[in-house]
Amino acid sequence: MKGIQIDIKSAAFPDQFVSDADKKKEEFGLQIGQAIQYEWFRRDGLSCRFYNQFREFHRLRLYARGEQSVGKYKNELAIDGDLSYLNLDWTPVPIIPKFVDIVVNGMSDRLFDVKCYAQDALSAEKRNEYQQMVQRNMLAKNIFTQVKKDFNVDAFEIESQELPESDAELELYMQLNYKPAIEIANEVAINTLMDENHYSDIRKRVDYDIATLGLGVCKHTFQDGDGVRVEYVDPAHVVYSYTEDPYFKDCFYWGELKTIPISEVLKINPDLTTEDLEEISQYSQSWYDYYNVAAMYENSMFARDTCTLLYFNYKTTNSFVYKKKKISEGAFKTVEKDDQFNPPEEMMEEGNFERVEKRIDVWYEGVMVMGTNIILKWDMMKNMVRPNSANQYALPNYVACAPRMYKGVVESLVRRMIPFADLIQITHLKLQQVVSRVVPDGVFIDADGLNEVDLGTGNAYNPEDALRLYFQTGSVVGRSYTQDGEFNNAKVPITQLTSNSGASKMNMLIGNYNHYLNMIRSVTGLNEARDGSTPDPNALVGVQKLAALNSNTATRHILQASLFITKTLAEALSLRCADVLEYADFRDEFAMQIGKYNLKILEDVKNLYLHDFGIFIEMSPDEEQKAMLEQNIQMALSKQDISLEDAIDIREVRNLKVANQLLKVKRKQRQIQVQQQEMQKQQMTAQMQMQSQQMAAATAMKKIQMETQSKMQIAQAQAAFDIETKQSEAQLKQQLMSLEFQFNMQLHGMDQSQMDEREAMREEGKKERISMANTQQSKMIEQRKRNLPAFNFESNEDSLDGFDLSEFEPR
Repeated sequence: MKGIQIDIKSAAFPDQFVSDADKKKEEFGLQIGQAIQYEWFRRDGLSCRFYNQFREFHRLRLYARGEQSVGKYKNELAIDGDLSYLNLDWTPVPIIPKFVDIVVNGMSDRLFDVKCYAQDALSAEKRNEYQQMVQRNMLAKNIFTQVKKDFNVDAFEIESQELPESDAELELYMQLNYKPAIEIANEVAINTLMDENHYSDIRKRVDYDIATLGLGVCKHTFQDGDGVRVEYVDPAHVVYSYTEDPYFKDCFYWGELKTIPISEVLKINPDLTTEDLEEISQYSQSWYDYYNVAAMYENSMFARDTCTLLYFNYKTTNSFVYKKKKISEGAFKTVEKDDQFNPPEEMMEEGNFERVEKRIDVWYEGVMVMGTNIILKWDMMKNMVRPNSANQYALPNYVACAPRMYKGVVESLVRRMIPFADLIQITHLKLQQVVSRVVPDGVFIDADGLNEVDLGTGNAYNPEDALRLYFQTGSVVGRSYTQDGEFNNAKVPITQLTSNSGASKMNMLIGNYNHYLNMIRSVTGLNEARDGSTPDPNALVGVQKLAALNSNTATRHILQASLFITKTLAEALSLRCADVLEYADFRDEFAMQIGKYNLKILEDVKNLYLHDFGIFIEMSPDEEQKAMLEQNIQMALSKQDISLEDAIDIREVRNLKVANQLLKVKRKQRQIQVQQQEMQKQQMTAQMQMQSQQMAAATAMKKIQMETQSKMQIAQAQAAFDIETKQSEAQLKQQLMSLEFQFNMQLHGMDQSQMDEREAMREEGKKERISMANTQQSKMIEQRKRNLPAFNFESNEDSLDGFDLSEFEPR
C-alpha cells in the first residue's frame, strides 16, 4: 500500500484529426483524462492548480460564513508567539455574512418568468396570419362600424375596442395578446421540469456561489430511468479548459472530481474484478497522501473505502460520410460509409459517384481513476443537446458563469471584502484589549492633611473616616493652617483621580472600525440604505430609495450571471423535451407528466419537437424601475390620462419596456376616449338644446294650434250660431217671403189684372186712335182731293177728366 507512488507525467491532448474509430477507443479517452489531470493536478512544490483553487474557495466560503481562521489574528497580536497575557474572545466578527446575505436574499426576491418564442416557419406563418387579420380589421374598422350601425351585424373578428391604431400599437398588441398554445406548452414543460428538480433551491446555492466565489455552475443530464435532471455543481470540484469568456462558451472540456464509495465503482463498470477494485482503493489512499487531503476525512476507515474519480466531457467532431451515386432518370442513391472512405478522383469519375461528408460536434464522456491509467468509461454521449437552427453544434452539459473573470482569474464580492474584514477583526480584538485594561476612577489621600483635625468627637480623624465622609456626603474636612500657625500645604486631603486614557483609545478604535466598515461598503457598493443599518432620520424617503437603488446597480452583475445560467438551462431543457418527445420510448408518459396540471395543452406538448423556440427571461422590474414606472403612472393618474383599471393592468406587466409602451397606448386611448366623450357631450348638449328648441317650438305650435282651434271652435260656434240665426231668419224670411210672395202674387195678380185691363183699354184706345187717325187721314186725303175746307178734329173727349195718373207709370 505504501509502495504505490502517484506520478503525474506530462501529457498532451490527442490529435483531433484521427479517425472516428480511434476516437471511440479507450486509449483516446485515457489520453484526454491524463491531459486534464496534468493540467489541473500536477504538483508545483506542495500544491497544484486544482487544490489551490479548492482551498481558495474554501477560504472564501469560511469568510462568507464568518468562520475564517483566527491564526493570522493571533500572529498579529502575539509577542514572539506568546499569547499568555491576552485573554480575548477570538470569535470572528460576522461582517461579511451580513453583506452576502443582503445580496443573495435580494436576488431571491426578484421574480422572473421563463418565456418562449416560437421561431420556426410554421409558428411564424401563424403569427403572420394573425397579424394580417388584425391589420385587416384595422383597415376596415370604419366600414365594419357602419355595417354594424346600419344592419346590426358585427363583422369584426376581434373586439373593436381593442383594435390598435398604429403600427407601434399593433406590435404592442401582438406582444400582449398573441400567445400560441405551443409556446404556452413549452413554458409549462420547462417550468414543470424545473419544479420537479427543485431548481429554486439550486438557484439559491448558485447565487450564493456567485456572490462568494465569483463562479456558479449547474449541470443538466438525461438519465434513462430518471428522465431530465438539473443538478447543482460545486465550483470547487470543477475543471474546465482555459477560457477568458465569463460565460465559458469556448470550453472544449469539462470535468468534475468526485469522491465516492468504492462499491459505487461497479455501477460504472460492472466488468471490474476484485483485484481491480483493490488497486483502485490503494491508488486512492495514495492520492489522499500525495495531495495532503486525507485530513478532510475524519474517519480513516471511510477514507480507505473511497476512491477519487474524474468525470469529464470532451468535445470533438464526428464525420458522417456518404457515397452518393447517380442512377437512371436523374435520381441519386446514398450509402453510408465510415470516415476512412476516401476513393481517388479517377475512381469517383469512373463510377459516377461522389463522396459527401458532414461534420458535427459531439461530446464524449469518460470516468478515470485519479493517479492511475484506469479508465472506467469512455463513450459518446447519448441525448446530446443540439439547437434546431444549428444542429451541427452540441451544447455541453455544464452551464457556468463567472461575471468578473479576467485572464482566467475569477473575482468575487467576498474577495473584495476580506482585507477590510481582517482589519475590522483586528480592531475588535484591540478594543477588547483596551476594555480589559481600563481601570475605574479613584482618589488621592494626603495623610498630612488629616492630622490635627478635630471633628468634635474627641477621636482622631483618620483616612477611613475621611473616605467614608467623602463617599457619603461628597464633603472633605481639612485645615489650612497647622496648630503652630504655619500654612498647611495639604489643606485638601482628598483629590479625585480621573483615568481618561482608555476613552480616547476606544474612540480612536471605534472610528477605525467604522472606517473599515465604510470601506467594505465602498468596495462592494452595499451602502447603508441597502442594508438599512444606519438610516439617516433627516433624509427623505426618496433619497433613501435612490441610495438603495444605486447599491442594486453595483451588484447587478451577480443577478445577470444568475439569469444567464437560468436562461441557458431553460434552453437546454426545451431542447431535451423536444428530443424526448420525438425519440424516447416513454414520450407519452413524459407528455402526461408535463400536462398533468393542464390537460388542454397535452396535444400541444406532444408536438413540441416540431417547433423551434427562442428562450428569454422576463424579469419583474426592480425597485428603481418600479419607482420610475409608478412615478409615470401616478403622473398620468393625476392628469387623468389613464383610469385606475389601466394602472392596474400596467402594473401587472413585468416587462418594463412593454409596460411603458402600454402606458403610452393607454394614455392615447384615454385621450381619444376623452375627446369622444367631449364630442358626445357636445352632441348631447346640442341635441338637448335642439330638443328644447323643438319642445319650445312644439309648445308654441301647440299653443297656436290650441288658440287656432279655440278660435276655430269659436268661429265655428259663431258660424253655427250665425247659421242658425240666419236659418231662423231665413225661415222667417222664407215665411215672410212666402207671405210676401203670396201677397205680392195677389197684388201682382191684381196689378196684372189691372194692367191687363189697362192694356186692353190702351189697345182699345189705340185701336180707336188708329181708326180715328185713319179716318182723319182719309178725310185729309179727301179734303186734298176735294179741296175741301179744313176739318176740326177736336172733340169733347179730349178733356183730362175721366182718367187716372197711374196710367203714365212705367211698365
